[in-house]
Amino acid sequence: MVVGTHDMVLSQEAQNDNRIDLVGVTAVSGVSSFASDILKMATTTTVLQSIQTRASVTEHQSTKMQALRPRVEDTFMDGLSTIDGTGATIGRSAPIKGIPKFPDLYQERKWMLERMAGAFRVIARKGYVEGTAGHISIRDPVDPETFWINPLARHFGLMKASDMVHVNMKGEIIGGNYACINNAGFNIHSALHEARPDVNAACHFHSIHGKAWSAFGRPLEMLNQDACTFFKDHAVHDMFGGIAFEASEGERIATALGNKRCAILKNHGLLTTGKTVDEAAFLYTLMENSCRIQLLAEAAVASGIEKHLCPDAEAEYTYRLTTPEAMWLEFQPDYEYELAMSGGDFLS
Repeated sequence: MVVGTHDMVLSQEAQNDNRIDLVGVTAVSGVSSFASDILKMATTTTVLQSIQTRASVTEHQSTKMQALRPRVEDTFMDGLSTIDGTGATIGRSAPIKGIPKFPDLYQERKWMLERMAGAFRVIARKGYVEGTAGHISIRDPVDPETFWINPLARHFGLMKASDMVHVNMKGEIIGGNYACINNAGFNIHSALHEARPDVNAACHFHSIHGKAWSAFGRPLEMLNQDACTFFKDHAVHDMFGGIAFEASEGERIATALGNKRCAILKNHGLLTTGKTVDEAAFLYTLMENSCRIQLLAEAAVASGIEKHLCPDAEAEYTYRLTTPEAMWLEFQPDYEYELAMSGGDFLS
């Protein structure tokens, strides 16, 4: 049922249990008039509380109109249906599971290593392979002062959970696959994990478009909705220090990243992080594609075509919906495809 001119959809289920689901509200002239319309439909305190807790008022810079928008706190995976409040899905009849919780840390470790191997398969299928360059690391849930990383010279398309190497911050192999690891990779990831205890996973590869855009030493522009995922949340490491065979270069990269979740490494490539390896991997694929689009846009601009960037207000709103749970969900189609295509061989 569409109510008035506010483009608010009140589902039948919401009517039945006296709550309101805001799918999208545009061009609301004022909160008071909107609330008045709501009161005409229902006068229960439940409805009023829903209005107050499910939405916040912001102003479009482009239209100078107020609009009700879902709060960031409402955009988590609720485990029952959807990324609540984003309008990503409609209805609650098809449950979408969120990031799983584990009562046992060793079970969590096993799950994380499986996801890590799956992420490598995705990276391989997308063509982000360049010799022995590139690595993923995950912080060990059992011993958070250590991490897992891929072995040197193992093709990403062949990677399995059992291939991963467990190392401490001194570079000593303490478990898993006792194989050689990339020295530069260790220096980058160990510095990152030490500097950022909130980071559980990191991805770094030498993909084509990321390398090409990195030569400019510039951040991405907010050219489209997807690029807004990186709105004011990616850094530029603007000094190429050569292959990170020295620990100092890894430390400089970690310093440049700061509190951001992604970075463009000048003359080098891209680096993404996440609460889960799924998040870090999806952000990497999205950042690589965003670099490709940026390069295409720059080429078009050179011929005299004008660029139109997303307004800051809308870019920030879009960015605030890219929670760790949402980014985890975005990776699932790729992960499940690899699972189906490989028969799950990377889980071993």
